[in-house]
Amino acid sequence: MVMRHWSIDSDVSRPLSTRHSPLTTCPSPLTPHVHLPFATRHLLSSRGFTLIEMLIVLFLLAGILVIVLPRVIIGEDLSSTGRKFIGTLRTLQGLAATSQKPVKLYLDLDQGTYWVKVMDGMEEKLPLDAAWTTPRSLPEAIRFSEVSVGQDKRTYGRTDLSFYPNGRIDPVMVFLTDRNNNLLVLTVDSFTGAIRTSEERIDPFRNKPIPDRVRTLLRPTGT
Repeated sequence: MVMRHWSIDSDVSRPLSTRHSPLTTCPSPLTPHVHLPFATRHLLSSRGFTLIEMLIVLFLLAGILVIVLPRVIIGEDLSSTGRKFIGTLRTLQGLAATSQKPVKLYLDLDQGTYWVKVMDGMEEKLPLDAAWTTPRSLPEAIRFSEVSVGQDKRTYGRTDLSFYPNGRIDPVMVFLTDRNNNLLVLTVDSFTGAIRTSEERIDPFRNKPIPDRVRTLLRPTGT
């Protein structure tokens, strides 16, 4: 009697997904499976903007900047101009005190400019500070609508006010307006040197009697 030995194919004991089958050995022409090199697949997945797309984006950004930047640059309003002018008054007050010489601030209401001179006896000289060697201008949208120094009120032309070594300033009211007719008034108290601001018109200065004992203390020195 011949004994036959039957062997179980190893594929029977394997999962179906791992068995070798003629149907899975050859890829179907309907579903091609192309193996691309790694470098090629990396370039395709990380491809950024093309040159034309970048030019279009830059062109759009340039158009936005052309529209927005002028509005940002011309954003200097009435209040910021008033703060700068107050800083100018304080600077000239300190200049007169440190140099022990009277300082004059000239205002041109028509041109919207102002400049500084230092009194050396009867002669006017430019300040040593290079920042004041040339006239300064108000922003294009801001103008001097009225300036009152003491009882002298001006709505055009030129006027001036003085800063004295003892800290006193000529009583002055400066009216600044913008294109929308908004108003900002700067008022300088001659005795205390205090500067007040207001968005409404203020009554002009009135003559106040000064006691003789105070008048001697307020007399400018160096004149």
